[in-house]
Amino acid sequence: MIVTTTDEIPGKKYEILGIVQGNMIQTKNIGRDFTQGMKSLVGGELKSYVDMVNESRATATKRMIEQANAIGADAIVGMRYTSSTVAAGAAEVLAFGTAVKFIE
Repeated sequence: MIVTTTDEIPGKKYEILGIVQGNMIQTKNIGRDFTQGMKSLVGGELKSYVDMVNESRATATKRMIEQANAIGADAIVGMRYTSSTVAAGAAEVLAFGTAVKFIE
């Protein structure tokens, strides 16, 4: 599966199948939140939060690709990520793009 942020794939012609998406909602871990809060006192990277966001992004991407595969797509173009807070201490990562099928 080709996944690209560009709107076109050079040398390929395709038909649009539709929008595909995948999401992941992640909550903070109390222990992680405490240790990361302590880190804010001295500064520096919040490594466990970086890991949490990377995991959420990977899961959202995987789910988007699974949805594209389910409708017979060969690629996803115009792929983007967005995030939002859905509740106190919980954030959503959404991966979305346009599923396409190559024309021979």
